[in-house]
This record gives sequence, C-alpha cells and structure tokens, in this order.
Amino acid sequence: MSVPDTAMVLAAGLGKRMRPITDTLPKPLVEIAGKTLIDWGLDTLVRAGVRRAVVNVHYLAPLMVAHLERRSEPQILISDESEKLLDSAGGIIKALPLLGDGPFLVLNADTFWVGGDENLRDVALAWDAARMDILVMLTDRANATGHFGGTDFLMAADGRLRRAAGSPDGHIYAGAAILHPRILAGASAEPHSLNLYFDRAIESGRMFGHVMAGHWITVGTPDAIPFAEAAVARYATGK
Repeated sequence: MSVPDTAMVLAAGLGKRMRPITDTLPKPLVEIAGKTLIDWGLDTLVRAGVRRAVVNVHYLAPLMVAHLERRSEPQILISDESEKLLDSAGGIIKALPLLGDGPFLVLNADTFWVGGDENLRDVALAWDAARMDILVMLTDRANATGHFGGTDFLMAADGRLRRAAGSPDGHIYAGAAILHPRILAGASAEPHSLNLYFDRAIESGRMFGHVMAGHWITVGTPDAIPFAEAAVARYATGK
C-alpha cells in the first residue's frame, strides 16, 4: 500500500519532565538544531507524501495552534483537547471523525529521526490489512539517542511482536505506526493509553513491527537537548 494520506500527530502531552522549559512552552515546540520537535515530524510526513495531519492539542494550546497555522503543508486539522487531556488512545478516538475509515499513520510529536527518508514508505509497503491491525516502526539501541529505558518489543521472523519486558534482544518503539481504526471500534474518547490496543493486537497475533533505517532521537529532559543536537550534527557530517 502507499503511505496513508492522513496522520495523527500526538502533541497534547504536558511535557512535565522538560521543565522549566515547558513552564511556558509546549514540548512539541522545543527546538532541536533550529527546528521544533513537531516540525521535524511534520516535515517527515510531507516528504513521505502525507497530505493531512490531525494534531491534538491541550497544554498551552493557543501557542501550538498559532505555530501550526504558519505551516502551508501538510494540511493541519486541530483536535482540541483543551477541556480534557485524553492520553494517546483517547486522543486518537476523539479524532477518528477527522482521520477517516482507512488505516492511518500515528506519529509522536516529541521524537524524530535523521536519515531514513524512506522509513514511512517502507512501513506502508510492509502493511497488510488482512494480517495486521497495528504495524509499528522500531529501532535498536545502537541507532537511538536519548532513550534510557528498556526495550519494548521482541519480533518474530514473520514480523509479529510480543512484549520484550526489557530484554536486551528487544527493539524500541520509534514513535511511528500504521493503525487500522477497526481496532478502536466501540471505544470511548476517555483518557487511556494506546498500549491497551497494542496488547490486544499482540494477543490476537495482529501486531507487527518494521525496523527503521537512520538514527532515532527522543528528547525527554532539558539535559537531552545537547545530545540530540550532537546526533543531528553527526549524521549531517557523516561522522
């Protein structure tokens, strides 16, 4: 399949670990190497051919909306969670009327990657709606900056996933996925995590993974910013 036309960009979090920067600035507007986190992601979507991005907002929402209004592409649709923060799954469910009936991309607004411009196209090529409800992009520790937790998933030879429980042989979830809305059927737009649906898809054998190319970067605390910028610079110079 081709890359979905529509992406859900998860940008409504409080960014508490990024304080004091996020006392006055939403985390997706934190700059890395002269570009905001959310613009790293949105630029990646544009290069992949995504035409429309639904962005959920909550914390300091007017700043987010003002920033997004300055973009000419992709088309931005705002899913406003100002009254109630809905977490990852609740936010997607609230936005379903804007996302359409077919598979769509999900992208975290606070992670990005350098290199691997074909990653989203490769994920789309790997998608098989007959076998999959969720297909997530994965990375390895050696190709990640800023991740200090355990691994997330173990991948079988056919791409099926199970929870890694921190296994050193596991992969890290790289903050991008294709999701079929049927897995959310009947769910309410109340606060809850996408992990619930990951677990359901794993149980039914319909959760798959694809290992990305390039270098993945996550920025969780202010101390992580210089490491992220160094990783961008290293990749730019090939060192």
